[in-house]
Amino acid sequence: MALRNIVTGEDEILRKKSKPVTVFDRRLHELLDDMLETMEHADGVGLAAVQVGVLRRVVVIRIKEEDPVLELVNPVIVEASEEQQCGTEACLSYPGEAGIVCRPKRVTVQAQNRNGDMITVTGEDLLARALCHELDHLDGVVFLDRAERMLNEDEEE
Repeated sequence: MALRNIVTGEDEILRKKSKPVTVFDRRLHELLDDMLETMEHADGVGLAAVQVGVLRRVVVIRIKEEDPVLELVNPVIVEASEEQQCGTEACLSYPGEAGIVCRPKRVTVQAQNRNGDMITVTGEDLLARALCHELDHLDGVVFLDRAERMLNEDEEE
């Protein structure tokens, strides 16, 4: 495993649409392992491949240290609650910035795992927010685009 550089907001790759994964091999496994190590090193809860400069539809998420790691390849939201949650959101690619973003309170995602097997994940609250946030990255959408307003430094604390 290796730490990868996290792409920051001024890099236009963050605005590009990621391509589907078609080959489930050692390179994909290395990418997933590196993404997890990079995310944890940066104290994040989610990371999309585009954030480490790879335009592939791959995300990793782990809300708490004791939670299992979610490795989602080619993920798609198949169900989202009408009930919304609005709260503070930030991003490893935009250090020092945070905003108020409204997301579905509950979402269900279908994806493939690192071996290409289909999986379904349902998340509520923070996991739903993380799923929406990371899947947005795969389409070149960042939390700044969804923020109702950005927070100032006093509010962030």
